[in-house]
Amino acid sequence: MVRHGFLPFVIAQYTPIDPVLTTDLSGKSVIVTGANTGLGLEAAKHFARMGPARLILACRSEARGKVAAEELAIETSYNAEVQLLDLSSFDSVKSFAKRLEGEPIDIYVANAAVALMEYVSTQDGWEQCVQVNHLSTALLSFLLLPNLVKASSLHGSSSRVVIVSSGAAFASSFDGELAKGNVLAKLSDQEHSTSEMMAHRYADTKLLNIFFARAFAHHLSPSFASSIIPNSVNPGLCITDLSRNVPLLFRIRLKMLHFLLGHTAEQGSRQLVWAALGPDGQEGPHVKPLMSGAYVALAQVKQPSDFVTSKAGWELQENIWNETIDILSKIEPSVRSIISQYLD
Repeated sequence: MVRHGFLPFVIAQYTPIDPVLTTDLSGKSVIVTGANTGLGLEAAKHFARMGPARLILACRSEARGKVAAEELAIETSYNAEVQLLDLSSFDSVKSFAKRLEGEPIDIYVANAAVALMEYVSTQDGWEQCVQVNHLSTALLSFLLLPNLVKASSLHGSSSRVVIVSSGAAFASSFDGELAKGNVLAKLSDQEHSTSEMMAHRYADTKLLNIFFARAFAHHLSPSFASSIIPNSVNPGLCITDLSRNVPLLFRIRLKMLHFLLGHTAEQGSRQLVWAALGPDGQEGPHVKPLMSGAYVALAQVKQPSDFVTSKAGWELQENIWNETIDILSKIEPSVRSIISQYLD
């Protein structure tokens, strides 16, 4: 399914990065997951400078979250709120959403992710990349839907759901038997998760992110289609600690790419902000047709891949969407009622 070769990737990495898009976030609430480091922290700093009423740094570690909040306060003079969120635990996701019950949320940036090349099971019994990068991200997206709709109604604007994907999605290989039946169950099966399969597991889950954002936008009920704008974003190859858990040889190769081509985390975070505020930081009828379900890269809406937009890609997207709902409805029964109310 690879659409882009190495040369277009290099050209994209050397393309100048536009200044961060800004707007007035007075009275609005923003959540950034994985906000204690890297892209999430830098995006949170940008949002902080726009003066939101509430900025939540959702972090797996309270200690690291507090350090990040202190750094943010020093650089922006804004006091952000730290809340615990461990995407490797469905209970943690549900607790996080429960604490925000009834609160309006205008922007939800789903940035937290892991990159592993060896099979690791979560306490919930899922392969960690599949749960953290896709299932828990989707669960929180569903559970926050009432919050996002409430914010849209209160502020007369479209709430945003930004799913942070990656250009690595172009290296995914959803084909053959993997693309049939229960895809997520296969991905999470330890016997299926051989070293060969785990070598591109991160890429596979980043493709899941693109599928989810597109399906989310497609399935929004007409009554709420103007209230929520979901999209996915590729921040480019950025110098972060995402690869800290991969084998040493791979880390060495990646460090070489970082040295030659890497963007800083701050540069990459501008793409997250653009996806949350784009195309111009303003509200209006021009926003939804461009941004809903979009794949964002280099502060533009791009075509995600030939495969994603093909008939086979569409069928796989719908298959995974339905499987995701079936799984999450068993984990949290309220998912089904939320979907029946807000989604088609």
